[in-house]
Amino acid sequence: MRILIISPHFPPSNAADMHRVRMLLPHLAGQGISAEVLCVQAEQVAAPKDPWLEEGLPGDVPVHRVRALGLEWGRIPGLGTLTFRAMAAIRRKGHELLEGGRFDLVYFSTTQFGIHVLGPEWKKRHGVAFTMDYQDPWVSDYYRNNPGVTPPGGKLKYAVTRWLAGRQEPTVLDACSGITSVSPAYPEQILTRYPDKALPSIVLPFPGDNADLERVRHSAIRQQVFDPADGFQHWVYIGRGGKDMALAVSGIFSALATLKERQPALQRLRLHFIGTSYASQGKGIKTIEPLASQYGLEEMVKEHTDRIPYSQTLRCLLDADGLIVPGSDDPGYTASKIYPYLLAGKPLLTVFHEESSVVSLIRKAGGGTVVPFRSDDNADAIGARVLADALNPDGTLRQVPLDHEAFSAHTARHQAGQLAGFLHRCLTREGRDAVTA
Repeated sequence: MRILIISPHFPPSNAADMHRVRMLLPHLAGQGISAEVLCVQAEQVAAPKDPWLEEGLPGDVPVHRVRALGLEWGRIPGLGTLTFRAMAAIRRKGHELLEGGRFDLVYFSTTQFGIHVLGPEWKKRHGVAFTMDYQDPWVSDYYRNNPGVTPPGGKLKYAVTRWLAGRQEPTVLDACSGITSVSPAYPEQILTRYPDKALPSIVLPFPGDNADLERVRHSAIRQQVFDPADGFQHWVYIGRGGKDMALAVSGIFSALATLKERQPALQRLRLHFIGTSYASQGKGIKTIEPLASQYGLEEMVKEHTDRIPYSQTLRCLLDADGLIVPGSDDPGYTASKIYPYLLAGKPLLTVFHEESSVVSLIRKAGGGTVVPFRSDDNADAIGARVLADALNPDGTLRQVPLDHEAFSAHTARHQAGQLAGFLHRCLTREGRDAVTA
């Protein structure tokens, strides 16, 4: 099968939505898939650069990089998105690549959902089927259902974005051959919104790949966030913050505030929340430290809003004494970053909504302690469960071994096989046969 993958963010750009493609590419050829990637040149992407990411790409996969409109367009409200700046260039290059009929299928793997509208256009002109990757919901009702939470960019921007998405999504789905999703909630939400659009779907959270950690472990890459040899105990979380994570974070802080009263050793504990904002460097608004202040943990909790290169992210996990992952109060939220935490082999505490797929994953495969919460829980109730289930009497995190056999279904190699089988089924649904790679 020959596929063209649309991933506007691509190494060396350090953006979260390119990791599925990056990790699966080395394994697709072994599944009979010949892949090429269409992306945007890294200097026109508003994301940190990490050359380490590009160094790990297979050398035999063609990557077509197009020039988007420059980052200076971001000074004009509404025109700085990568979708707007790159649409014309991706459209042109896509037509060029598909013109010869050498691809069986197009796979959109990006949270730049506006780019997905090219799927029906290319299908009509070139007769090529397409599938989509839902790493987030295209149409989200979270902020409608939680009016007290201010969406990124403000309520006006959210309203306009949701209005546009609500008109684009059903049209694109009408022509789509199938969807992959990081969460089982997203296909269910689509079917609820559009009962007549029962598309083939498969749930594929971002895969885990121990090769990433081994590359960093045996490299000269270092992180600058904390000194692992300074005599303090360092717990690390790397990922976004936000009001939807306030309940889980407050539960962790409630437990530590309680234990701090009777365990003096916690005076040498430091919690690092890294890369908590999507804002440009130096402009992020802290959402974690204000919560820490409410629990008297100002000295213990350090928030670094700026994102760091992925290679340094992995080094932070390896350097840490313990790892923590708070989840969203959105039941459909799945932390795409959870697998590196499990593979790092460190004591791990996760706090997630009871309906999140992370809960069942950790209960099955181990690798850490999961403390589930309900939508009507409060922080102190969650904190009590953290104390009972995740912390040792001296305040350290409990170590839970990872069941590597149970985890094997979540590796990049295994997921490449799942994706290949699914894409073949999507082509069969279209009444087409793929050409063997």
